[in-house]
Amino acid sequence: MSIVGGTLARYFGLRFLSAVLLVFAGIFALVTLLDYIELMRRANDVPNVSAILVAKTSFFRVPQVTERILPFCVLIGAMYSYLNLSRRLELVVARAAGMSAWQFISPALVVAFLLGILATTVYNPISAILQERSKRYEAELFGQNPSALRGSGGNFWVSQRSDDGQAIIGAKSSRDQGVGLSGVSVFTFDKAGQFKNRIEARAAVLEPGVWQLLDARVYALGTLPVDQAVYLLKTSLTPEQVRESFATPETVPFWELPLYIKIAEQAGLGAAGYRLQFQKLLARPFFLAAMVFLAAAVSLRFFRFGGVQKMVLSGMAAGFLLYVLSKVTEDFSKAELMHPVAAAWLPVLVGGLTGFIALLYQEDG
Repeated sequence: MSIVGGTLARYFGLRFLSAVLLVFAGIFALVTLLDYIELMRRANDVPNVSAILVAKTSFFRVPQVTERILPFCVLIGAMYSYLNLSRRLELVVARAAGMSAWQFISPALVVAFLLGILATTVYNPISAILQERSKRYEAELFGQNPSALRGSGGNFWVSQRSDDGQAIIGAKSSRDQGVGLSGVSVFTFDKAGQFKNRIEARAAVLEPGVWQLLDARVYALGTLPVDQAVYLLKTSLTPEQVRESFATPETVPFWELPLYIKIAEQAGLGAAGYRLQFQKLLARPFFLAAMVFLAAAVSLRFFRFGGVQKMVLSGMAAGFLLYVLSKVTEDFSKAELMHPVAAAWLPVLVGGLTGFIALLYQEDG
């Protein structure tokens, strides 16, 4: 019996893994195609655009998008796997061999947990690095046309003080986690707080003690605008301080998040976003396991009983509601209305307990 159980467990685990990988590969290809088409549309106004550069930019942006939908890949893959096993009466054979539902979902739970660990420790750092590289390629594409970068996100702002006074720096996009900026606007003030000038630049690069503003135009009161190829703006900011303003938590690799949290706390800055991202990554293996419970609760019904469409819709609805709950708790945490630990782990507990209780009721009454 143990030999049969072990063989069936490996079989169910491999079926689940292949289904999840198939769904993930399909969604990855679809997102890549759609992102490539959208990026080509935005690049129509750019002269001599390179199709290879557009493809590389799009391909490097996709991993971070697919990382967010990984739980749904697990949910859909688990539902497809179990429904297919039920359709082929393999679940009937497993039950006839003495296996309970808890025994043939255990392999999927183990596989989902291991996938979550790999996604947190390996896939997340890779996607963060590729996302930063995609920003560099995007700057090459739209460097001569900063307005095209507006589609990639909102503005970022940081304030600084130096010997010359205060300056407020804004950028439409950033790369290398804030060390390089594109679409830059700078408002400078003297030591008395009086406005001095406004500077518009195509890009900016942080060097030791200075910002290098490239292709800058300086607007000062009472004078005509002056164009400068390179404008040097003194700064006391360090790369670590700049990253706190320009680096979004999603672009920071998992292994670097504790350092960012520590730097933010030492600088007196809000670290709620980084704490939430760190806790979400820690909770990811358990979240994927919770998705397996939800999928099993709605897809272990025998085909001959009917109602398959209703089961699939209920599983998709449960996954969508869990996603909405995670977004709500995330917004509460960013607004400092909920602790990051509670915001990250509450959807895991709700999803896991819901699926576990539903499956317990179905199997054991």
